[in-house]
Amino acid sequence: MHGNVDRANSAPASIETATLRIASRDEITRLPRWSRAFVNERKDHRFYELLEDTLAEGFDYGYFIAANGDDVHAIQPYFVVDQDLLAGTGDRAKPLIAAVRRLWPRFMRARTLMLGCSAGEGHLDGDTESHPAIADLLRRSLVRLARELDCVMIVFKEFPAKYRATLQCLRAAGFARIPSMPMTKLTIDFKDFEDYLGQKLSPGTRATLRRKLRVAARAKPAITMSVTSDASALVDELHPLYLDVFARSSLQFEKLTKEFLGEIGKRMPDKVRFFIWRQDARAVAFALCMIHDDGIYHEYVGFDYAVSFKLNLYYRVFRDIIEWAIANGYRHFHSGSLNYDPKWHLRQLLDPVDLYVRHTSGVVNAGLMHLLPIMEPTRADPILPNFANYRELWD
Repeated sequence: MHGNVDRANSAPASIETATLRIASRDEITRLPRWSRAFVNERKDHRFYELLEDTLAEGFDYGYFIAANGDDVHAIQPYFVVDQDLLAGTGDRAKPLIAAVRRLWPRFMRARTLMLGCSAGEGHLDGDTESHPAIADLLRRSLVRLARELDCVMIVFKEFPAKYRATLQCLRAAGFARIPSMPMTKLTIDFKDFEDYLGQKLSPGTRATLRRKLRVAARAKPAITMSVTSDASALVDELHPLYLDVFARSSLQFEKLTKEFLGEIGKRMPDKVRFFIWRQDARAVAFALCMIHDDGIYHEYVGFDYAVSFKLNLYYRVFRDIIEWAIANGYRHFHSGSLNYDPKWHLRQLLDPVDLYVRHTSGVVNAGLMHLLPIMEPTRADPILPNFANYRELWD
């Protein structure tokens, strides 16, 4: 019996003749290729294992292997979810949707195959040169595999705009590209936070921000910050703060567990930084960040709302992360989706991520293409058009 062979330098021509098949977690963890999957991203193979181990509720995880026999070119994670296709519609439509679902509970809900990451943006495995061939293989194979998994919808979940040229081939296979709620980004090549204020913000915004920060600075007892890569001993304090933020979110997808917060720093200490703010020893805020190359990524946040608004903790958290990042040599700050109003005032830019969507039925898909522009979530947000690069969501 021949073992699996993983050749790192497979020729692109062989990728073009590869096949795509479903694989289990047990199988992919035995492949040398898996230890190098997504090695150029902050969320490498360890993150996908973490999700499957700690965020199981509502998700069925799996993996596609792109290979010629034993020659493995890429491993592409996926998950299956019962998706509400109308989750991103505006408030005006929600009463009508609720009325329809009283008569038709499954209206616009579908068992969906999602390519990518259940907690964040998606990426293609393999080196950049192989991505066009991997994308074409996915284009040719996904309808068949979705039917094997008893899914009627296929979604490439939140793939960054850098993949638009590579994934253009999906359009010919009936996929539509629509914007998802974008991340945001900020170049922080400044001497310090004051330099950022002076160069990026208007005098009025600078004055407002400084006034908000003074409130936090004068708090009694004083607010202190600490940074750690492992918060496993603190999850009982931090998780309730996260749940309070999650409950207030207008759009909800993944819901972090205590196990996730406790394990991520243990498994990925080189990538993870927890920032924790305390007042009189009590945690009042935390931020889960990831670091990669010269970027820091603000992934999740938690607040004690008993004091958060009064002390303007959102802005204290932002300032302290930016100060730490600049002091430690990071030059790019990235933040997750939603809560766009303060991000716009702080002169962050949008960082677009896309959904590629199709139905497995050609007939249904033809009708869906007309509905997707109405259903896509970004049109319901009133703040997004204010951003300087708003048009990049579609361009």
